[in-house]
Amino acid sequence: MSALADFQNEIYLNGLGDLRPSLPTDLTRLEGLAEQRLSADAYGYVAGSAGAEATARANRAAFDRWRIVPRMLRDVSVRDLSVELFGTTLPTPVLLAPIGVQTILHPDGELAVARAAASLDVPMVLSTAASRTIEQVAEANGEGPRWYQLYWPKDRDMAVSFLERAKAAGYSALVVTLDTVTLAWRPRDLDSAYLPFLRGIGTANYFSDPVFQKAIGGPVTAENQTAAIMHWVANFSNPSLTWDDLAFLRQHWDGPIVLLGIQHPDDARRAVDTGMDGVVVSNHGGRQVDGAIGSLDALPGVVAAVGDQTTVLFDSGIRTGTDVVKALALGARAVLLARPYAYGLALAGEEGVRHVLRCLLAEIELTMTLAGFTRPGELTPEVLQHP
Repeated sequence: MSALADFQNEIYLNGLGDLRPSLPTDLTRLEGLAEQRLSADAYGYVAGSAGAEATARANRAAFDRWRIVPRMLRDVSVRDLSVELFGTTLPTPVLLAPIGVQTILHPDGELAVARAAASLDVPMVLSTAASRTIEQVAEANGEGPRWYQLYWPKDRDMAVSFLERAKAAGYSALVVTLDTVTLAWRPRDLDSAYLPFLRGIGTANYFSDPVFQKAIGGPVTAENQTAAIMHWVANFSNPSLTWDDLAFLRQHWDGPIVLLGIQHPDDARRAVDTGMDGVVVSNHGGRQVDGAIGSLDALPGVVAAVGDQTTVLFDSGIRTGTDVVKALALGARAVLLARPYAYGLALAGEEGVRHVLRCLLAEIELTMTLAGFTRPGELTPEVLQHP
């Protein structure tokens, strides 16, 4: 077995010394444990979705409908899970999705995630809405691969500043979230009147930004924090953006640009037409449009439309290694993992994130091996059956 699948053997061998994993290896159990650990507000924020949460349920139902059809008597003695994204070879087809306000889950927040990701050479995608700054997370991440996710503010000078800071701090790709032109109707947060940004959490990149500080008359202090938060409110969402605005980003970012939130094939085609380098098929984990199409249900149509012209990534609903295999078989080049690592962070900080990743990567390799496949490139829709 490779180093990834060897995590299974490591667990069994530790069991001989009466040592057992401190967290479940079934990653679907982490949410329930995190609910017990977190405050009701924090748990509701990370676990909740838009409206009646029908889109979140559709994400999981889509995975359940697709079934793997294992093949026998194939030489699977040597496996290679590596993939190439934008000229860089990654050891596995997994990235950590951008999740904001991580200090509501653990005091170390994004710093713990950055360290865990770097230790396994898994790219971390840092959210603009992080509770640690671009520079702090880069320092914690060290030589690890990292991308930057942009919530495009109304103030274009601030957007440029974010991009310049990310480039200077070694973030190699830009992920632009399209589906959050405003926050959705999220009853769990509304019922508790809880939005962490209004409490100065998740605003670190804004409050530390020179353009932001200039607009409010200087550095953010206790005396002007309310004014700073109101300036954040005025600038966070930008509903006037159109496809024509993407040229502005290309002028200010010389690396790969990936659009997150694509669900319709025509939007994927527009992304290609505007010169973007990739798309992420995503519905924001069900957090934006209630009653929307399941992300995995959207994937085949996007792949058919642009899969031979651009890099298609996948996000929303991933909970297990088997989920990753299904998304790869339907045409995703790699996947972005979200809530499971957030729960791992909540439960055990850096070690919790590392545990989640090691479990996921081991299960990916074991599932592929037992199904008769040795590389992500061998996975095609014929691997699956759809009742």
